[in-house]
Amino acid sequence: MRESFTISNTDVAPGSRAVINVPLPKLSSHTSMDMPLHVIHGRKQGPVLFLSAAIHGDELNGIEIIRRVLALKSLAKLSGTLVAIPVVNAYGLIQHSRYLPDRRDLNRSFPGSEGGSLAARLANLFMEEIVTKCTHGIDLHTGAVNRTNLPQIRADLDDPETRELARSFGVPVLINSSVRDGSLRAETSALGMPVLLYEAGEALRYDEIAIRAGVTGVLNVMRTLGMLPPSKSRSVAPEPFIARKSYWVRAPESGMINMKTALGAHVKKGTLLGYTYDPYSGTQHPIYSTLEGVIIGRLELPMVYEGDAVFHIACFNNNDSALDVAEQVESFQTNHSDEPN
Repeated sequence: MRESFTISNTDVAPGSRAVINVPLPKLSSHTSMDMPLHVIHGRKQGPVLFLSAAIHGDELNGIEIIRRVLALKSLAKLSGTLVAIPVVNAYGLIQHSRYLPDRRDLNRSFPGSEGGSLAARLANLFMEEIVTKCTHGIDLHTGAVNRTNLPQIRADLDDPETRELARSFGVPVLINSSVRDGSLRAETSALGMPVLLYEAGEALRYDEIAIRAGVTGVLNVMRTLGMLPPSKSRSVAPEPFIARKSYWVRAPESGMINMKTALGAHVKKGTLLGYTYDPYSGTQHPIYSTLEGVIIGRLELPMVYEGDAVFHIACFNNNDSALDVAEQVESFQTNHSDEPN
């Protein structure tokens, strides 16, 4: 029999699950705040995986992904321990905001400190109460407000274990992404902990394809880690494509925008992506791709200022055809849109 799993001064017995409310700093109105943790502690030994969502309070897809994962009956066969945090930044969620009330970005505040700003204290709490108890992690994100992202994994793909987990997730595009100072991935990387960052959809919106792909991806990773039995399906997921760099194409002029290319589309150097135009005179200014690649992010707001980021394009190795990537993306989107609710 395994020992109990202890987190936030609470013991969870093997073969049981619990919801633990971790106290947070109060609101300025003196209203109490908590960060609920869902802990499922399997009877058998195995990794300790955290799932986190809403580190940016306006990124909602991950909340629904975690809800659906926690409802799965297959977790009764769990080996190891799952720690799920549906809402890390409850302050931002209340305000429909990416940030905390102190106007700081939590994902630029790690590892934090016990006596620092609100962001620093929340980052420190997350590290001490959760990350230090785990062996692996999946952090769930979306694009920013008015920007949508193609389902993708960002991770340190030069690390063999992280690369294997990223491939198993089951999205067509992996981004070999360097860590940013103050980010959760930077701190987990320093600890030698494999962590995947899943990006999909848009802030303040549910995206059904992104949610379904996220649930499937989490389960795929758990199977790869040996936390769940292998899938009974005999289908083999296509090998994902790894992008070593990406770039934003920006609006050449302020005005309205007319999009000509969709998320996931293959573009060549010189491809017409869309136009910005003067809403009064109708004068148009074309937007061209400067490199070949696949669109992995796109602005959804029809109004732009000169210099606004409009299209995010991932570039692949010479051996990987961007057209092949786009075809795999299309197949991926079709497969997930056809799944039942």
